Amino acid sequence: MTGKSNETRGLTIGYVAERTGLATSAIRYYEDEGLVKPDRSDAGHRRYERSDLRRLSFVMISQQLGFSIAEVRDALSTLPEGRTPTKADWARISRHFGKVLDARIDTMQTLRARLDGCIGCGCLSLRTCKLYNPEDRIATRGAGPRYLMGDQSDAT
Repeated sequence: MTGKSNETRGLTIGYVAERTGLATSAIRYYEDEGLVKPDRSDAGHRRYERSDLRRLSFVMISQQLGFSIAEVRDALSTLPEGRTPTKADWARISRHFGKVLDARIDTMQTLRARLDGCIGCGCLSLRTCKLYNPEDRIATRGAGPRYLMGDQSDAT
């Protein structure tokens, strides 16, 4: 829509908010973050492309899946400028996000399995407990619950 200044062209921010379910403040925030780039009318009002509805929906879903604004911005930056993204463009992004999600799912399943055998088990076996960390020895390997994250004890 670049270069189009006719007041009747493009979607208003109110319409975009209605269609996406986003607050207008959220849409302006996403604009500030470079996720959408509306044109301006002669009166200075934002005017969005229809394809921005899909972009904003993608942003919403991506954030619900745990992707950061930076990750979403990087993905959207691969979409073409000056034309509506095609199904193939979106499929490419989907494949990338799918790989990231698969890795996160694997990590979560591993952590869940370790937690199932650990927290609240009542075993009181400090020798095998993944949370037990005498004298904070595992801290040399980094922050967080290192044994639950996959680090091995020096004693094993």
